[in-house]
Amino acid sequence: MISLQPHHTFGVIAHCSEFTSITTVNQLQSLCQSDSAEAFVLGGGSNTLFVTNPKRVWIIDILGKEIIKQRENYVLLRVGAGEDWHSLVKYCVEEQLGGIENLALIPGKCGAAPIQNIGAYGVEIKDVLQSVSVVERATGYRKEFHKSELDLGYRDSLFKHKWKGRYIIDSIVIKLMKQGSHDIKTTYGAILQQLQDGGISNPLIADVFNAVVAIRSAKLPDPKVLGNGGSFFKNPIISVALYDELKAKFPTMPSYPISDTTVKVPAGWLIDQAGWKGKTVGNVGCYEKQALVIVNHGDATGQEVLAFSEMIQSSVEEKYGIILQREINLI
Repeated sequence: MISLQPHHTFGVIAHCSEFTSITTVNQLQSLCQSDSAEAFVLGGGSNTLFVTNPKRVWIIDILGKEIIKQRENYVLLRVGAGEDWHSLVKYCVEEQLGGIENLALIPGKCGAAPIQNIGAYGVEIKDVLQSVSVVERATGYRKEFHKSELDLGYRDSLFKHKWKGRYIIDSIVIKLMKQGSHDIKTTYGAILQQLQDGGISNPLIADVFNAVVAIRSAKLPDPKVLGNGGSFFKNPIISVALYDELKAKFPTMPSYPISDTTVKVPAGWLIDQAGWKGKTVGNVGCYEKQALVIVNHGDATGQEVLAFSEMIQSSVEEKYGIILQREINLI
């Protein structure tokens, strides 16, 4: 049996009987053409909770960065699905290419980014994504999808439901703006305050990157030190009518407008106010600095983490009538 603990950020006890590192598109196509039915495809394991032990695991280690188009104001960059996401962000910042600096320190690999439509501090990957290259599991056939075909939404895409298990992403293409042509976003979260505290009034791409790294480092645990999968739950989107009703009962409840009829409520606030922040049950707990993060304090199993998360869901639903949805994928 092969331990999967080193291959996912939660670090729960899990095993498989066969483990394959896929480093080229040709290797991926050959494996799909021969036999792919039982294999579980793993990227960086940053959004995965193992509650069972898969028999076979393929890990995507396809690397490479290539500028495929360059214009006066922007470049198109093709990136291998196995590249580390934060390393890519750092590379782009060093090259003075803007668009993903707000997405610094998000764990995981680049191939998983469109599946989840990762986002943070007012930016989502759909803002820069141009296309994805995929291999069809049943045939090994390779094709490319434009981002408009992916139905990208809040932490969502067709890869999570209609296309689940059908395709494996081998590379992505993103559009990055050159310094001076890039609309820097600083208004979401604590970025602006962080910049002001540093005496920065006209931030560059690197300044925003450094601010996000500082903010995330201060409030989120390092998975190498304390096992976790980042944000365990999605921020719920509710109707304005329901929010107004809850606001009357809970005057400090924050929200962010989504449309004329809907708002987003921070899941972390709901969990915190329900009394879970810093709470521990057995080997599992709610992180003391960020209630949205569930952590593995020791040799927790996936079943323990899942049970803990379900207690949080029940508590929040009982208090607010809001059902939290997992952002983490269960295996």
